[in-house]
Amino acid sequence: MTYAADRLYTEVAYVAYHFHWSLADILDLEHGERLRYVAEIAGINTRISQGR
Repeated sequence: MTYAADRLYTEVAYVAYHFHWSLADILDLEHGERLRYVAEIAGINTRISQGR
C-alpha cells in the first residue's frame, strides 16, 4: 500500500513552511520521523496560539 499523495503533500508543505527545509531533506525523513515533526510543530503552534 502506498501513502496517499495528498497526505504527503500536506506533511511536506507543513514542515517546509515552518522549518524552511528543502523538499529533498523532508522526503529523506522516514515516515514516522516526518510525522513526529508534524506533531511537534502542531504542538508549538497550539502553545503559541494559547499564549503559553
